[in-house]
Amino acid sequence: MASSSGSKANGHSAPLPRCVEDREKLEKQRFADDNVLTHSAREQEIVEDNVMEMFEIFLDKYQELTLEKKSFSPCLDREKHLAYLKKGLIQLSSSYECLDASRPWLCYWIVHSIKLLDVDIPEEIAAHVIQFLAKCQCPDGGFGGGPYQYPHLAPTYAAILALAEIGTEDAYCVVNRPKLQSFLMSMRTQDGAFTMHAGGEIDVRGAYCAAVSARLTNVAIPAMFDGTAQWIVSCQSYEGGFAGQPGMEAHGGYTFCSVAALMLLEHDRLMDMTALLRWLCNRQMRYEGGFQGRTNKLVDGCYSFWQAGAFPLIHKILMTENDKALQQEHFMFDQRALQEYILLCCQHRGGGLIDKPGKGRDFYHTCYCLSGLSIAQMGKDDVLGNPENELKPTHPLYNIDLVCANAATKFFETLPVPQPQSSS
Repeated sequence: MASSSGSKANGHSAPLPRCVEDREKLEKQRFADDNVLTHSAREQEIVEDNVMEMFEIFLDKYQELTLEKKSFSPCLDREKHLAYLKKGLIQLSSSYECLDASRPWLCYWIVHSIKLLDVDIPEEIAAHVIQFLAKCQCPDGGFGGGPYQYPHLAPTYAAILALAEIGTEDAYCVVNRPKLQSFLMSMRTQDGAFTMHAGGEIDVRGAYCAAVSARLTNVAIPAMFDGTAQWIVSCQSYEGGFAGQPGMEAHGGYTFCSVAALMLLEHDRLMDMTALLRWLCNRQMRYEGGFQGRTNKLVDGCYSFWQAGAFPLIHKILMTENDKALQQEHFMFDQRALQEYILLCCQHRGGGLIDKPGKGRDFYHTCYCLSGLSIAQMGKDDVLGNPENELKPTHPLYNIDLVCANAATKFFETLPVPQPQSSS
């Protein structure tokens, strides 16, 4: 979790963690319960105690080595994370049986994490992943959670991203584009929303998964997203974030899906940007440095992407609009604090990343902690700690390697948009 390597990154003095730079100021950010004892207040205090312990471990080592005139900085334990991820691509333990309907997700989480760590997937393993995902594709289009399972928008999204990130023509050609177009159209509702699967739930995840799948593979047609942007905007709550459905509570995952989908559909200015920014900025925890998913909830490493990932999108919107008052060379959240939380509090000692101190590792949190770390490293600010902590940049709309996203887009744009099949 830390290294005695030098403290230079990108040719500049690397910023120090807050627990080193201003311990007293950081302690003032701790939660105050105002003598009102509640279950949620107690849970928040426990989390902060656990985070404080991780800060203390780092600070003690930093001070010890400083006295010895040695440098010490936060370090991403790449080798342990890679070993954990590569093992997961080959064989999973029985504990993953509960994710039998999420196997394309497992492929995506692992492949994306490895790509962020700037390591190529071995050809033989990549071929096995391609073959497996091909078996998950359904005869009538879309992908299921495993071979012979019903098509579902979520694993369809995950499978397409995993194939795009492998990035070979063999991987791209797995996708049956005419059938995919037909499947996406069949998931549409009359008001422009999308159901996750036949007879399934309707929420903004469906709109986002459909928009990514259609745009990345070049199968989108105007009728596919008629009214979709307006339906998504109806999900923006009084808080400023987006809910899964109109009238529900704002949530980090749904908010990212909504903002990204609106950008993909080129209707991003329909949302209330001021309210959205206020809600998003208030989701970063003052003491921990990470993000919570909803108001009055605990910090969670996965929201390092689901919340922070919305900021580059907002930045792009404002830059496009020439909003000079908000143009800047960094995003509108504390990027250093987020890096600190991930590097000091979310790395499992056996490899992989976690929700918060004391939690177990899994591929989901490994993927989204690393994705959030990639986002937090973007812009002019230095990479926190060891310069080798720097990850490859992720595409802010798709959350796949930026080079892979551009290559996949270029490939599919050379193919004609399928003509919808007549229903007669």
